[in-house]
Amino acid sequence: MIYLDNAATSPVDEEVLDAMMPYLREEYGNPSSKYYCKADNARNAVEEARNKVAALFGAAGEEIIFTAGSTESTNMIIKGFLDYSKYYCGGKNHVITSNAEHKATLNVCRYLNGEIYSNNDATVSLFSSAKKVDRGYQATFLEVDKNGVVSADSLEEAITDKTAISSIIYVNNETGSINDIRALADVAHKHGVLFHADVTQAAGKIPVDVNELGVDFISASAHKFYGPKGIGCAYIRADKYGLPPISALIHGGEQESGIRAGTLAVHNIVGFGKAAEIAMRNMEADHKLICELDDYLIGKIKECADLSILIPDEHRLKGIISVLVNKTEFNNERFIKRISDEIAISTGSACSLGEPSHVIKALGLKDKTSKILRVSLNKYSTREDIDKFISIVRKGI
Repeated sequence: MIYLDNAATSPVDEEVLDAMMPYLREEYGNPSSKYYCKADNARNAVEEARNKVAALFGAAGEEIIFTAGSTESTNMIIKGFLDYSKYYCGGKNHVITSNAEHKATLNVCRYLNGEIYSNNDATVSLFSSAKKVDRGYQATFLEVDKNGVVSADSLEEAITDKTAISSIIYVNNETGSINDIRALADVAHKHGVLFHADVTQAAGKIPVDVNELGVDFISASAHKFYGPKGIGCAYIRADKYGLPPISALIHGGEQESGIRAGTLAVHNIVGFGKAAEIAMRNMEADHKLICELDDYLIGKIKECADLSILIPDEHRLKGIISVLVNKTEFNNERFIKRISDEIAISTGSACSLGEPSHVIKALGLKDKTSKILRVSLNKYSTREDIDKFISIVRKGI
């Protein structure tokens, strides 16, 4: 199979796998245990990995909290900071996001806003009263422009004296659209609002420096840049007093500064650290390769009368391409199933399987949700892979 769905997940780098294996076999100690070498070795490995991940983001080690991935990090940051702000910051209970976010952000904010009970809207019908409920929080969902970008002006207009935090995605997982995080964060800070950026699709692919971006929080996952699944991090900016108050996501032990209790997955953390190390070492060369492949793919698409690009190059991250198929009878779900033995692509986010894309709707293209194919490249992709994809699409339409 030709794999062109790397925005969903990427293959694990061999160096990452080699780094992880000793912590599944010989070094299986619990890093929270004391007084013996296996625990010390595990604890040292965790802290070494923490520093590598911190270096990838221009952060300090103590500002990195390991989680199961970006979804967990985003939940912890938004819920945890709002919980604190509501009770200890004069009732600040308002979050601002956009209508084109990853579901990890979108559904957290919809839940806090009392719009949904779970991640699946259909479950609302299981309750006797399918009405909006008052959970004591408010959320505002900003619209994006035709390129999937949030304007700083719209953010500023939405801020109130009750706004505690704003959360905007850096690189959109479906379209590759890039938001100007620095401009958005500056607007938020001007009004005393903290800023969270979901950097999942950017991390390890392009430079993500928390100081240059001016953010207070970020979410990231290792498996988007050749690391293992099930491990990610939250960056929480520290001041001279340490990490800002944030309610614990998981109550229990004192792991991860008391914010995220539970025994650490040392092998995954080591893998995350190794992936971060490789990304720092090879980022420029890998990005150059992906840009060249992206250009080659765009050139091939432009040769097809029935295909067009949704987001122009200047507004998206190279390597994530939303392709619009201009055929009335074309259905992306049926097409992807039909070619699934030969090639892996997607209609959009893996977290929205089987649902029309809310991101495409947010772009004002509600009638095009069944016409979009997302192609996403990795450092192992080739021109031959692209040629095969184009050939299959031509034949399919």
